[in-house]
Amino acid sequence: MRAQRVPVDYRPCSARRSSLSAVTELNVMSDPCSFSSFTRCVTKHLNLHLHLDFDRHVIRGRVALTVEALEDRFSTLTLDSSDLSVVSVTANGQPARFSLGPKHSFKGTPLEITLPFDLSRGQHVIVEVTYETSPSATALQWLTPEQTAGKKHPYLFSQCQAHHCRSMIPCQDTPSIKHTYYAQVSVPKDLVAVMSAVRDGQEVDPQDSGRIIYRFRQTVPMPSYLIAIVAGALESREIGPRSRVWSEKEFVDKAAFEFSETEAMLKTAEELAGPYVWGQYDVLVLPPSFPYGGMENPCLTFATPTLLAGDKSLSGVIAHEISHSWTGNLVTNKTWEHFWLNEGHTVYLERMIGRCLESEQFRQFKAIGGWKDLQDSVNTFGANNPLTNLVPSLQDVSPDDAFSSVPYEKGFALLYHLEEQLGGPEVFMGFVKSYIQRFAYNSVTTEEWKNYLFAYFKDKVDILNKVDWNAWMFTPGMPPVKPQYDTTMADACNALSQRWLQAKDQDLNSFKQSDVKTLSSHQVIEFLSLLLQEDPLPLTHVKKMQEVYDLNAYMNAEIRFRWLRLCVRSRWEEAVPLALKMATDQGRMKFTRPLFREVFNFEKFRDEALRVFLAHRAGMHPVTSGLVSKDLKVDVSNAASQ
Repeated sequence: MRAQRVPVDYRPCSARRSSLSAVTELNVMSDPCSFSSFTRCVTKHLNLHLHLDFDRHVIRGRVALTVEALEDRFSTLTLDSSDLSVVSVTANGQPARFSLGPKHSFKGTPLEITLPFDLSRGQHVIVEVTYETSPSATALQWLTPEQTAGKKHPYLFSQCQAHHCRSMIPCQDTPSIKHTYYAQVSVPKDLVAVMSAVRDGQEVDPQDSGRIIYRFRQTVPMPSYLIAIVAGALESREIGPRSRVWSEKEFVDKAAFEFSETEAMLKTAEELAGPYVWGQYDVLVLPPSFPYGGMENPCLTFATPTLLAGDKSLSGVIAHEISHSWTGNLVTNKTWEHFWLNEGHTVYLERMIGRCLESEQFRQFKAIGGWKDLQDSVNTFGANNPLTNLVPSLQDVSPDDAFSSVPYEKGFALLYHLEEQLGGPEVFMGFVKSYIQRFAYNSVTTEEWKNYLFAYFKDKVDILNKVDWNAWMFTPGMPPVKPQYDTTMADACNALSQRWLQAKDQDLNSFKQSDVKTLSSHQVIEFLSLLLQEDPLPLTHVKKMQEVYDLNAYMNAEIRFRWLRLCVRSRWEEAVPLALKMATDQGRMKFTRPLFREVFNFEKFRDEALRVFLAHRAGMHPVTSGLVSKDLKVDVSNAASQ
């Protein structure tokens, strides 16, 4: 189904700046997660030379930043950095003075640079920084050969969102600034490098014939958190006219099958949201320690191997990452306090893709599941926790600590509520498409989004004025309105979960394998989610469920994750090693953190949860191990010495 057509104007931001300058002037603000002041200067382009040292687990780097002054007599600038060793700084080739300020708990260290001359407003300077990363850089995970599928070669991947790019590159590490980039990356010749950019050739490293330099160019302006790099024993397969899938050879054919519908999703997204401007859309399947389901790095979506379920039921993650090509990457939240603008709109667009490719009932069903995820996050944080606001304050709060399903699902619920009030999916998708066109290549705040909403629906302002904006945006807990979703696909899940919840021991023989065989994977996930919202089932029931449905045999990660949580909650001791195995066999935080928490809450196995975590933490992604440490109340300084 085609969304309402809107004429598309995707000129680069330089061509559109005059129309946006009035808006920008109103938003003289700072980013609480960055030291760099984007009101004084902006980065327009990065030129990167990166040498990956797998022996020392460091990147030796040289970055040339093209910086535009936004004020007269401009002579000092501050870049974000974190655990970087800075060797030298030049400005237009002349030596520049620099100093590193005091280290902040999560923002890193400000890199203060004094130019050897003054600039006038509008003038550009090329600031070149030569530096080296730390082995413990939070953006980077260096894997030993044993931590990869192939077991022969090391592997490196980056994860810069939200504020970790500064540990890989000194930069203005804020989503309010967008720039293009060019990169040259030197790696050992057995490895292949890919980045969030279009590939631009390769050559033998003139400094070392045992290495290859890979070149990349990103001509669409984008924020620093979308810079991404991977190097490993990678292979690729073509999966569409503008898409390849990349992974280690052990996963590559399975991944090509799993993501074979990528082009159909891209075309559907283009019909809904406008042209795909990034050229290439590749998918990279990472090793298991990748902490997220996916990451929308431009030209190269990162995906967890937990998606390789063999039944294509988890393609929603790819629909989500494809949607980010418009909402997030093309139109970006100005600071992480406005993260819902990225994620709420992306979930909305992802579910509209599902509506086109499956059905409206399927979209409604996914929305019901999302509401439950939101309830789960609100319960975990606490209903009065300000981090459950749609627009939280992140003053002195790390974006990593604030990460949850709230911006995704509270954001979606608001957009769906507005859709219901304003005339239905076609009408509201027309607004979303127009919003993308209006703010393409720019970063926006909630206020700018809301002002545009009121301008677009100028004939329905009376409806918009009835929305309780304060309750939706600045009040913790669940939203003020629960949308009435169509329950057609959920009814079978509800009925089956109620049978189990109400069953007495003498009723257990009434359950048959056919109960779940008639359900889709999505419905089995929903059935288990419903049970997780209730008091734990008696152990007899869970054992019977395994006997009849054989849920231990399911390889779909979303099903297995919920099933193992259910078993541990019901105090089935045999499930504890399976839960800990899943928590450590992969590192997706959505699975790893709750599984560790469930076992930790089973008093008898609390010490076992700690023991397993401490034994595996060195192989975990640094963000994951840090957050699991907090969940299990591990004293990090003591744990490090154990």
